[in-house]
Amino acid sequence: MHHSEIKAEVRKLIADGTVLPAHPLALDANRALDVRHQRALTRYYLDAGAGGLAVGVHTTQFAIRDVGLYRPVLELAAETAVSWTKRPVAMVAGLSGPTQQAIGEAQTARGIGYHAGLLSLAAMKSASEDEIIVHCEAVAREIPLVGFYLQPAVGGVILSADFWRRFAAIDNVIAIKIAPFNRYRTLDVLRGVAAAGALDRVALYTGNDDHILLDLTLPFDLRDNGVTTRAYFKGGLLGHWSVWTASAIKQFEMCKAARGKDTVPADLLALDARVTDCNSAFFDVANNFHGCIAGCHEILRRQGLMQDLWCLDPAEGLSPGQMHEIDRVYREHADLSDDAFVKANLEKWLA
Repeated sequence: MHHSEIKAEVRKLIADGTVLPAHPLALDANRALDVRHQRALTRYYLDAGAGGLAVGVHTTQFAIRDVGLYRPVLELAAETAVSWTKRPVAMVAGLSGPTQQAIGEAQTARGIGYHAGLLSLAAMKSASEDEIIVHCEAVAREIPLVGFYLQPAVGGVILSADFWRRFAAIDNVIAIKIAPFNRYRTLDVLRGVAAAGALDRVALYTGNDDHILLDLTLPFDLRDNGVTTRAYFKGGLLGHWSVWTASAIKQFEMCKAARGKDTVPADLLALDARVTDCNSAFFDVANNFHGCIAGCHEILRRQGLMQDLWCLDPAEGLSPGQMHEIDRVYREHADLSDDAFVKANLEKWLA
């Protein structure tokens, strides 16, 4: 499947930039898929105004592959999206593992109707950049790719600007999620895409939860042989956006409106720090992100969108002190929540 085969309105949606929440996994007390709440989550994101969904990604828990849930979870999200809204929705499937596994997942996602695959390279830690490029090219022959620069703290591989130049040159790459949580490595990706002459074809999506609003607002000037190219992040694909999503979409629209202006409102710049503070609690920064998935689950549990914060791994949960931090940011940044929106619609989503 080539990106030219994606419906024009969906291709434009991805290229122009949109909000792509990373879809969590709702489980019951037996740690089995909770279909009712899983469906409710999909409906929540769509009604909040998300432009699409990323399913089978880190926030969905990579372990879904070990328990036979990869296809069912992707199918449920796709079927729910089609039945719930008539507007274009960009569906992105998480792809992971060695080459043959990633190819198989790409084929599965393509068969279900997903438009692109977000390619995790965590399984390629011992491979050279040449080997990783061959891996990416093989998967790109199956489905349009969204690249993924994942932070090393949760399994990512450190990659050079030259790697990203070569990656962006792959014809079937349509976007890159940049999430190293590191400004130097973020610039490496931008420099690589610019050097490939691919800024018009490859949309830049932030996954930097520590700088979401600044990434989405500020210009990046890239210099090559005295020539300046100005680039912008177009959208975001974020685990952070799996919670308080209606508010996140309002923030995204504020950022879009401020791009290219001579002055950026100070309040918008300051809001970036508040969003980062919330993320520090949800993602468990104090404990090197150990409780990042459970932290998001806890917000959804409080809102009634999940029964509890269960993860597939019984050992995975909130870290010591994390609940206190979540309580703190809920109190200090209550205006950034979308509790009222969820409360008004929850019954409909759970029906």
